[in-house]
Amino acid sequence: MAHDAAALAVELTGMAAADHRTAVHANSDDPAEQLAWRRLTARHGDRLGEIMAEYGWPTAELVGEEAARAAWLIAQHADRQLDIQRRALQLMRQAVSAGAAGPRELAFLRDRTLVNEGRQQVYGTQIAGVKDGAPVPWPCEEPERVDELRAAVGIEPFDEYVARFS
Repeated sequence: MAHDAAALAVELTGMAAADHRTAVHANSDDPAEQLAWRRLTARHGDRLGEIMAEYGWPTAELVGEEAARAAWLIAQHADRQLDIQRRALQLMRQAVSAGAAGPRELAFLRDRTLVNEGRQQVYGTQIAGVKDGAPVPWPCEEPERVDELRAAVGIEPFDEYVARFS
């Protein structure tokens, strides 16, 4: 099992590295670059689905901190695979409850999944676009409580967060 976990860690971190290298193409003006990004994230999403079926959520205890974060990134970017995002969300919730994963990443994945389902987000982590030079979040369930909810899971206040995008 230790060998499997080590190989899995290498695989997950490699997938995250490829994701980081090609993420600039997600919103490219070149349709071929966008397609390459979508194919990469779909392949990664498919593989994460197989990993979750075999191991459950890849926690830091199983694969190490870097690979666990890589699994979260892959789930986060599986935007056209709601089944994968929902499964990751379910398994990650269990891992957070057991103290084996972080509530901050779970909050980001929850918002991403809600937005992909066409619903309002909770924590204001997903940005819809930019208007007059300022990032605009996707609609939130309780906009007046966003900073309180963010603080509860270790996310900086919304204004500080969006300042990074300006």
